Amino acid sequence: MSEPSPTGGETPPRPSRASLRTAVVWEVLRDALDRRVKATGTDSLDILDTGGGTGNFAVPAAQLGHRVTVVDPSPNALFALERRAAEAGVAERVRGVQGDIHGLFDVVERGGYDAVLCHGVLEYVDDPAEGVRNAVEALRPAGALSLLAAGLGGAVLARALAGHFSEARQALSDPDGRWGTGDPVPRRFTAEQLTELVAQAGVEVGAVHGVRVFADLVPGVLVDTEPGALDALLKLEAAAAELPAFHSVATQLHVLGEKRG
Repeated sequence: MSEPSPTGGETPPRPSRASLRTAVVWEVLRDALDRRVKATGTDSLDILDTGGGTGNFAVPAAQLGHRVTVVDPSPNALFALERRAAEAGVAERVRGVQGDIHGLFDVVERGGYDAVLCHGVLEYVDDPAEGVRNAVEALRPAGALSLLAAGLGGAVLARALAGHFSEARQALSDPDGRWGTGDPVPRRFTAEQLTELVAQAGVEVGAVHGVRVFADLVPGVLVDTEPGALDALLKLEAAAAELPAFHSVATQLHVLGEKRG
């Protein structure tokens, strides 16, 4: 519970470190969902979250009143999702299904959703283009696609700033954007690669955002100990997210689009 402030109100809850990873995408996504609500004339949307894991986006979307289906290959993640949804009081609006993006239509219907989230999935699938096509085929006409994937430039910058110059150069030249055999991420993308994948799948790109432009580069001790630093960093991330100049150095890239037809 928030503590009373000297002026008699309540002190706003302090932002968490975890919000650095989700804040920009969530604000963009919430606006997109609001637009779909107005366009469809309904208060509740059907949302599909592929690779949604423990519900970082699914549970907040359900708290807005939407019905969310989460498809994830991990039983443990789905168990955590179920518990999280129950604790948030939205268990009846969140459904977890075991599966993956390539076998998507073994577990969900085509064309049944007003919005599809594909976050942190394309880095790990064998065929990213097929993954995007499946996500789009799950959408109803004019449905919203939210795509989040690892950015090449952010990894190159991080390796260089850590003094690993050969690995940074390797990531630049590697077809998958990997800095070496020890790289835990199988594939990274540029903004151009992601927008091309989305456009080829029949989606009109509405916006591209750089995510975690600064957050992964700022020393954690500064954010944790300097008064107001976390809130200021969140505002900086939001201000830089839509500027194309920062897309090339973002840790993640977010593409928002609408299905044609």
